[in-house]
Amino acid sequence: MKVLIIGRGGREHSLGWKISQSPMVSKIYFAPGNYGMKSLGELINISEENIEELCEFAKKEKIDLTIVGPESSLALGVVDIFEKNGLKIFGPRKIPAQIESSKDFAKNIMKKYKIPTGNYEVFQNLQEAREYLEKNGVPMVIKEDGLKSGKGVTVAFSMEEALNALERAFKNGDNKILMEEYLKGEEFSIIALVNGDRVIPLEIAQDHKRVFEGEKGPNTGGMGIYSPVDRISEEIQRETMEKIMIPMAQAMVAEGIPFTGFLFGGIMVTEEGVKTIEFNGRFGDPEAQGILPRMKSDLLEIILKLLEGEVSSVEWEKDYTLGVVMASEGYPERSYLGDSIGGLENCEDLVFHMGTKEDSTGEIVTNGGRVLCVLGRGRTLKEAQKKAYENVSKIRAAKLFYRKDIGNRDI
Repeated sequence: MKVLIIGRGGREHSLGWKISQSPMVSKIYFAPGNYGMKSLGELINISEENIEELCEFAKKEKIDLTIVGPESSLALGVVDIFEKNGLKIFGPRKIPAQIESSKDFAKNIMKKYKIPTGNYEVFQNLQEAREYLEKNGVPMVIKEDGLKSGKGVTVAFSMEEALNALERAFKNGDNKILMEEYLKGEEFSIIALVNGDRVIPLEIAQDHKRVFEGEKGPNTGGMGIYSPVDRISEEIQRETMEKIMIPMAQAMVAEGIPFTGFLFGGIMVTEEGVKTIEFNGRFGDPEAQGILPRMKSDLLEIILKLLEGEVSSVEWEKDYTLGVVMASEGYPERSYLGDSIGGLENCEDLVFHMGTKEDSTGEIVTNGGRVLCVLGRGRTLKEAQKKAYENVSKIRAAKLFYRKDIGNRDI
């Protein structure tokens, strides 16, 4: 089979790494991909947002299956145009993809079908949002509507922080924001493979959203990951599937907009039970880098069977993975690009490339905010952490930084 993976980040690198292990694969294409994917397949210089050209390429090359990585492609309707042209693709169509691209859309479905989540209000006017804040106080979660790459959320614990978030959100004219109840408890990420009302859960993971140690600083796309998460019991995971993930898949079918693809749930375990923080319409990043290396089963085979309506069981390794994200100086506000990266060949575990490229001299350089996800694997979380940071220490890059406490809380 020929497989096309759309995207350029660590999620797509890890998907390609996993798909390459399938005996059914003859060739993998990445569009546009990054330097780290060169060893797995062919890089195609087509932007993930140029969905018409991607479709033409898939037709020309007779691609057997396309897997969509980024939310931007989904929001533009890449699945719709591929299906219209008779091409097999794994991802949600444009309307169900609004589960991520419109937080208001997702909240309305959760409310209608009684899927547990925090209380919220939607505002399109700064003055009304300020009045609501002054009436309800902090802590308050402020979410900008639309695609924000994991960075459009502020968890405000002071009025000053909340007001600044509102000012930023409405700075560029028309905007829509959600002001949401702050949920207190244990958070985790769960991803399920979905086709209509058929749902296959994967192992869970713990993301580290804040940019600095001790969960300080602004939210990012994710600064680290580990899997499994021992403090989240199997009972809680079952409750999450029964009350959140399966009901959302069924709700989308009932609405006439069935979901196909990777359904991501950001979940909080509260005193009142599990509640939904957010849904995304694609595999999480860096969750993919932590989860996929633990999968024993053939991911390509599972996806193909699911597209035919069959639900497969998934086998897992018993080891732990822990990934440390190395990011460009200044991230998430800005990124230092073009910094030389060395020492990658000395790492003993997987290193997934998130934002790298090869410059004109053949040197690997930084090309994004989050640059590398450096993995460690072990029989315990502590062993996985130790190996991950040993690998990080072997990488030479003057303008990269990373959190030094990934996994500390559980350890």
